[in-house]
Amino acid sequence: MSNNLRNKILKDKNCFITGATGGIGSCIAAKMAENKCNLFLTSRDAKELKQLKEKLERTYDKQIKIFYEAGDLNKVKDIKRIIEKTKRSLGSVDILINCAGVFPVKFLQDSDLEDFENCFNVNIRAPFLFCKAFSQSMIKNKWGRIVNIGSSSAYSGFKETSIYCASKHALLGLSRSLHNELKEYNVRTFCISPGSVKTKMGKLGKNQIFETFIEPKEIAEYVAFIISFDKEMVSDEIRLNRMITQ
Repeated sequence: MSNNLRNKILKDKNCFITGATGGIGSCIAAKMAENKCNLFLTSRDAKELKQLKEKLERTYDKQIKIFYEAGDLNKVKDIKRIIEKTKRSLGSVDILINCAGVFPVKFLQDSDLEDFENCFNVNIRAPFLFCKAFSQSMIKNKWGRIVNIGSSSAYSGFKETSIYCASKHALLGLSRSLHNELKEYNVRTFCISPGSVKTKMGKLGKNQIFETFIEPKEIAEYVAFIISFDKEMVSDEIRLNRMITQ
């Protein structure tokens, strides 16, 4: 697909991104801005969000509208506040990208209920709430894209990451169900599950070579590519692997 056609499809669409200041999230934000999407960005750190907004505005000469709101996705009250500000700022969301995530690395015996709840709150409850809130306008407008950033851990299990793997299995299940539930309204749901990525979170992984990890910019490019298809073809479930996996 040519960049011109992609720009035409995505131009002026309203895009909401969680985990926007993270390694993958910031690259996706830049790619969506490049495609002339209006943005609503959220993460935990207001200062980093402000810096990201200003960087994108410098790069794209304020051709798009950019809003942000910091919040803790472990707290429902923060999620509700973010949803309300998004609706006031953008009116509606056309593209929802659930990118925020936490990655607890602990043996089962060292994990507790707080670890479990924090991981599931951020990795699956927050995406569920955002999907529920923003898909309403997508259904009404007969156009929408939901992108859930999963993980190769949605298809496997690894020691010391039982809680994380379980949360990503849940996100994959949610994505599969929403794909079937919303596709009749031309709302397309994608679950993109990359292997290890060159981010701060990626450095938490053990017994792997960081230099072989996937570049976040590659994932951002792929997200923009798949959501641009607007006819019959859809890739609802995508695994992105590394060439070298030691």
